[in-house]
Amino acid sequence: MSGTVAAAGSFLQGRRGWKSNACESDIMISIRQRKGVKTTEVSEDHAAQEENVKLENKLLSGCSSRRLWKTLSFTVGGTIALCVGLLTSVYLATLHENDLWFSNIKEVEREISFRTECGLYYSYYKQMLQAPTLTQGFHGLMYDNKTESMRTINLLQRMNIYQEVFLSILYRVLPIQKYLEPVYFYIYTLFGLQAIYVTALYTTSWLLSGTWLSGLLAAVWYVTNRTDTTRVEFTVPLRENWALPFFAIQVAAVTYFLRPNLQPRSERLTLLAIFVSTFLFSLAWQFNQFMMLVQALALFSLDSLDMLPATKATWLYGIQVAGLLLVCALQFFNSMILGSLLISFNLSVLIARKLQKNLKTGNFLNRLGKLLLHVFVVFCLTLFLNNIIKKILNLKSDEHIFKFLKAKFGFGATRDFDANLYLCEEAFGLLPLDTLGRLADTLLFYAYVLVLCGTAAAALAGAFRNLSDPAGRPVGGVARRTLSLKPETAYNLMHTVLFGFLALSTMRMKYLWTSHMCVFASFGLCSPELWELLLKLIHLYNPKTMWALRYSVPVLTLLYLCCKFWPEMMDELSELREFYDPDTVELMSWINSHTPGKAVFAGSMQLLAGVKLCTGRALTNHPHYEDSGLRERTRAVYQIYAKRPPEEVHTLLRALGADYVILEDSICYERRHPRGCRLRDLLDVANGHVMDGPGENDPDLKPADHPRFCEEIRRDLPLYRAFFTRVFQNKTFHVYKLSRNK
Repeated sequence: MSGTVAAAGSFLQGRRGWKSNACESDIMISIRQRKGVKTTEVSEDHAAQEENVKLENKLLSGCSSRRLWKTLSFTVGGTIALCVGLLTSVYLATLHENDLWFSNIKEVEREISFRTECGLYYSYYKQMLQAPTLTQGFHGLMYDNKTESMRTINLLQRMNIYQEVFLSILYRVLPIQKYLEPVYFYIYTLFGLQAIYVTALYTTSWLLSGTWLSGLLAAVWYVTNRTDTTRVEFTVPLRENWALPFFAIQVAAVTYFLRPNLQPRSERLTLLAIFVSTFLFSLAWQFNQFMMLVQALALFSLDSLDMLPATKATWLYGIQVAGLLLVCALQFFNSMILGSLLISFNLSVLIARKLQKNLKTGNFLNRLGKLLLHVFVVFCLTLFLNNIIKKILNLKSDEHIFKFLKAKFGFGATRDFDANLYLCEEAFGLLPLDTLGRLADTLLFYAYVLVLCGTAAAALAGAFRNLSDPAGRPVGGVARRTLSLKPETAYNLMHTVLFGFLALSTMRMKYLWTSHMCVFASFGLCSPELWELLLKLIHLYNPKTMWALRYSVPVLTLLYLCCKFWPEMMDELSELREFYDPDTVELMSWINSHTPGKAVFAGSMQLLAGVKLCTGRALTNHPHYEDSGLRERTRAVYQIYAKRPPEEVHTLLRALGADYVILEDSICYERRHPRGCRLRDLLDVANGHVMDGPGENDPDLKPADHPRFCEEIRRDLPLYRAFFTRVFQNKTFHVYKLSRNK
C-alpha cells in the first residue's frame, strides 16, 4: 500500500510540478503521513488508510470548490471590467456629443472643434482619406511641402501620426463608408480606447489586491474624477489620448510579470504583452521617452535596493530600449529618439551593473556606500553617453525642453523665447491646489494618502533590511518578511511616487498620476496585508475584523460615490450645448473661397493648425514644436506681435514664402496672462525691448525704435500699405496679403 501511495505521490509531482497550490500541498502532506505509517498492526494500518482516504476526498472536494469559486469570481470580475470600460466609453462620447452637438453642426465646425495641435493631427487622417490611392497617400506624408512652406519634410519621421495612417487604411478597407462618416470612425476609435484604458486600470488594481472589487472601485474613481483623470472629450486627437491606454496595459503587464513563481509560458506571454504595449505607447506619443525614463528610474531604484528580481529588471530595461529603437526605425531613424535620455540611462545601468558585480554584499554601511557610488556612476555615465550621442548626431531637437526645465527649477532665469513660452503656459506650471480639493471630494485623495503612507513605511523597512543583510539574500526571501512589499506592489508604489512628483511640478502630466492614484488607492483599501498592518499597529488585529474591513470599506466607498455623484452625472448627460465660433468659421470659409489653393499662410501656431485642416493651405509654422528649425520659423513669424518695422516683418515672412498673414486681436491685446507672460512680452524681452505697461524691466532692456506691428498695421498707414494689404477682417481676425516686391 505504501508503494502505491509513493507512486501516486510521484505521479502528482510529475503532473503538477509541485507548484504553490494550497490544495496540492494539503494532499501531499496526507500522502507523506501515510508513507510513515508502520505495517506491523494491520487493523491500525487499515483504519489509518481509511481516515487518510476520507481526508483526501475532503481536500479534493475543497479544492474543487475553491477552483469553482475562483472561476466564478474571474468570470464575474472580467465581465464587470468589460462593462465598466464600455460604459465609460459611452459616457465620455455622450459628453462630447452633448457639449458640441457634434452630430448636427457643419463639417467645418467639427474640424474647428479640434483645436490647436489636435487639428493638425486630424488633418493627416483627412489627407490620407482624400488621396486617390494609399500609395499616393503615403507619398504625400513622406514628401510633404504644405506643413512647412518652402520645405519638404517626412511627416512619418517628424510626427507620431502612424495611428492616423492606420485608421485611414482601416476606413478605406472596411465596408463601413455608407454607414459611418470618417470623423465618427476616428472619434469612436479614441473613445473605444478609453474602454481599454479603464479596463487596464481595473486589471492592475485587481492584480495588486486579489479582488475585482478593487478594480471596480478604481474604475468608479476614474469616472467620478473625470476632470482630473482625462480630457479626451474635448481634446479627442491629442497624442496622450492615443498613448495612455497602451501605457496602462503595460503597467498591468509589468505588475503581473513581477509576481514570483510565474510559469515559463506565462512569463514569456507577459513579456510579449509588455513589449507590444511599450512599442504602441512609444509610437503614439512624442513624449514617450520622458515617461519611460521615469518608469526606468522607478525600476532602477527598486533594483538597487534589492526589491525587484535583477533578472526581471534587466528584461524591462531591454524591452524599453527595444521598443524605442523599433519606433525609431519606423520613424526613419528619428534622431531625437536616438539621443533620448532613456536609451543612455538604460545602457548606463546595464554597464554599471557589470562593473559593480558585488554591489549587494557587505554590511549596512558598506552596501550603502556601494549604492551611492553605483547611483553616481550611472548618472555620470548617462550624461556622458547622451552628450556623445547628441554631438555625433548634431541633435538640437529637445534642447528647448532642457532650457525650460533649467529655468523652471530655478537654475537661472532665461530670456529664451521657447523656454519662456512653456514656462508661461498654465499646463506647464505647478499643479493647482484645487486639484487636490476635487480629489478629496471623492475620498480618493484621503484613501491614497493612507495607502501611500502604509506602503511607503513597509517599503522603507524592507529597503533598510535589505541593506542590513550581510548575506545579500534574494528578493524572494525578503518579500516574505512581515513589513516588506511584494515586488509588484513595490513597483506600483515607486511608479505613483515618481509620477506624483512629475504631476505636482508640471500640471499637464497630472493625467499620468491621477489615473494611477485610482488604482493605488483602491488596491490599498482592498489589500489584506495593509489592513493587517494597520490593525496590528493599533492592537486590534483579528482575521475576521481584517476581512470585514477589506470588503466593507470599499463597498461603503462605492455607495457614497454612487449616492453623491450619480445625480451630477445624470445632470451632465442631460445638459445640451452647441459649438459656436462664427468668426473662425467665417475665416475658414473666406480662405476656401477667396485664396488660391497654393497660398501660404502665416500666423499663430494654434490657428494655423485649423487652417491646414479646414482649408488644406500651406503653413509657415505649426504647433508640433519638437524641431529646432520649426522653432526658429515660429519666432520669425511671431514678430508680427513684436515692436518691429513693417519692412523687417515683410522680409521675415516672405523669406518663409508667406502670401497671407493672419493677425488675432486675442494675442495682440492679450489679457489672459499677467504682464511678463503675454506673448508680446516674451517677444519684447527676447528682442531686448522693455515691456508695455507699468512694472519693472531688466536694466539692460531698451525702448524699441518702432511701435508694435500688430497695433500699428490697423491704422492702415502708407508705410504699412506698401507691404501689406488688408483683405479680410471680422471681430477676431485680420488677414493681410503680402506684396510681392518692396
